[in-house]
Amino acid sequence: MEKFTKEMTIGEALQVDINAAPVLMEIGMHCLGCPSAQGESLEEAAMVHGIPVEELMEKLNALA
Repeated sequence: MEKFTKEMTIGEALQVDINAAPVLMEIGMHCLGCPSAQGESLEEAAMVHGIPVEELMEKLNALA
């Protein structure tokens, strides 16, 4: 089972595993504490930062 889903918000992902922070920062998500980060899904964040959501999910779920 995957630990992270593309529907999760960034805030939820960080609650699941704080080690998601360096992965998110590596792809350009530097404002993890911003209000928008708390409401933005991982899929939306990937799209905004120009990376395929599948790539982000692979990186995050590799933390498991």
